[in-house]
Amino acid sequence: MIKVGIVGGTGYTGVELLRILSKHPQAELVAITSRSEAGVAVADMYPNLRGHVDLRFTVPDHDQLAACDVVFFATPHNVAMQTVPDLIKRGVRIIDLSADFRIRDAELWSHWYHDQHTAPELLKQAVYGLPELNREKIHTAQLVAAPGCYPTSVQLGLLPLLENNWIDRSRLIANSASGVSGAGRQGKIDNLFAEINDSFKAYSVAGHRHLPEIEQGLEDIAGGPVQLTFVPHLLPIVRGIHSTLYAELTTEVPLEVIQAAYEERYASEPFVDVLPTGSHPQTRSVKGSNMCRIALQRPQGRNTVVVLAAIDNLVKGASGQAVQCMNIMFGLPEAQGLDIVALLP
Repeated sequence: MIKVGIVGGTGYTGVELLRILSKHPQAELVAITSRSEAGVAVADMYPNLRGHVDLRFTVPDHDQLAACDVVFFATPHNVAMQTVPDLIKRGVRIIDLSADFRIRDAELWSHWYHDQHTAPELLKQAVYGLPELNREKIHTAQLVAAPGCYPTSVQLGLLPLLENNWIDRSRLIANSASGVSGAGRQGKIDNLFAEINDSFKAYSVAGHRHLPEIEQGLEDIAGGPVQLTFVPHLLPIVRGIHSTLYAELTTEVPLEVIQAAYEERYASEPFVDVLPTGSHPQTRSVKGSNMCRIALQRPQGRNTVVVLAAIDNLVKGASGQAVQCMNIMFGLPEAQGLDIVALLP
């Protein structure tokens, strides 16, 4: 059994980790930490876990965490980098769900996250946890930086087009919309029911902090510079991300050839489902699951390819993908504990 610790278990990604790992046949939950909720039973805060998780929240203790085989950090940004270096020295494997180790350039990270990075020496060591791109590196990694939710949908959506060098890499557009759980569990006026219900809006159009992460990932795929216009939106739903991606073809390639390339690229991927040409994936078709569903369109047969990608922001966009990385790291079947059918309605 893999001894698992979770730091920062009171947020949505933390409880999602608990939901998935509590039924994982090879995971033993041994520690769940929260300074503010120390002593509180997990099931009292999250009654859906009653009868499945009998732990209580504890104050983070380095010795307790060092006894784990793997520690997940489900903490706000700027937190994991304070603790991870000590656990790395003690041989613990780390999967960080925050943005602390996603961007390899410390100055770029500081620009977007408005703080000094305290563990820049680990940025080059961290492996970006997108299995469809970095599976072999994840297997041997000690520190995995789990991708953000928006970046997951955008990168999976554009990956085959970039790998085949079919598109103009300087004119990429991503219109992405997320459910409100993507903003976290803390109380904010903008996230109140009365503020988001019956409404739809764009935000951070001038620059969202997921942009440098997405561009870094796309450049790794393309092997060269990429320019992306990224516009996030807020949906009046709890879960789900829908990304509509636009790319201009630089060579004449039929849509059926592009479709075949997507199907071939993702044929062996357990959590990417390429739908028939012309389909329209819905967020509800992936709710609660670790699946990314992708469909291709070419409006009016012109030179713009439209890629539609849908994921659950808390599963494939966060905790599910993190558990997928854990399975890879420990040589387990990749889908173990994640073979979850989406919820309908």
